[in-house]
Formats: sequence, structure tokens, C-alpha cells
Amino acid sequence: MTARAFEDFPIGTHLVSAAIEVTEKSIIEFARQFDPQPFHLDPATAERALFGGLAASGWHTAAISMRLFIQTMNVPGGIIGMGVDELHWPNPVRPGDQLRLDIEITDARLSRSRPEFGIIRIHNVTRNQRDEVVQSFKASAMLPTRDSQR
Repeated sequence: MTARAFEDFPIGTHLVSAAIEVTEKSIIEFARQFDPQPFHLDPATAERALFGGLAASGWHTAAISMRLFIQTMNVPGGIIGMGVDELHWPNPVRPGDQLRLDIEITDARLSRSRPEFGIIRIHNVTRNQRDEVVQSFKASAMLPTRDSQR
């Protein structure tokens, strides 16, 4: 995949990531470290909880989405998050789910204070293999221009 910069993401750009499988092991490991709630840690306990089975933490879903975003955007100079709005987790992520990320660029402009960087507004939607939305959010991010990477 060709390395990209700000100029490669005009308004209206739509990208779809590759899929990544979420395993029971990864759900439990993430939960042990960052979100130790019973419905993320123990399949038997989770059966009796709100989700009716083991479910990934929303923050685990967010971390997976971030990985898919960075891999799909492929900006060697890095992408700096500036803020997230309207974060939603409408459906749980289960062991065996295959997640992919839909990325839409809704705004793009050069930074006024740092013209070697551009600022993009994105709408990211994470879906499972059944095309169910498991996460959505809007965000602003800063990334280098092509000239700044030379």
C-alpha cells in the first residue's frame, strides 16, 4: 500500500479496512487490564448479565477500530487525534466477530497555525460480519502534508 499524506484525503473520501477477528482470549485479556467487569471477564457469569454472553468492552472495540484506522489510512508521519464526538456502541462485540471499519472524510483543511499539517474530520463506523454497527463516532485529526514528509 502506498504511503499517504493529508492531500490524499479530500472531502468525500471513503475507505474500508480489512477485517480483524475478535477472540474470546483477546476480550478477556483486554478486560483484565482495562475494564474488569464480569460480563467482559467470565463467559459463565456473562450469560446471566445484561449482554447474555461474553461481550468486548467498548474501549476494546475502540482500540481495535483505532488499529484498523491507522492501518487503512497508512500515514507514515502519524495521525494525531484532536477529539471524538458522538461515540456510540449500539451492539455488543462477541467472540468470533470479524470487525471492519468504514472511514468517511467529511471535512479537510490545512491547519492555520501549522501549515505543514492538515486537519480532517472523520466519521468512522465499525461493523461486524453481519453488517451490524458495533461502534460509530465522529472525530477530528491532524496529519502531515506531503511536503512536510520530504
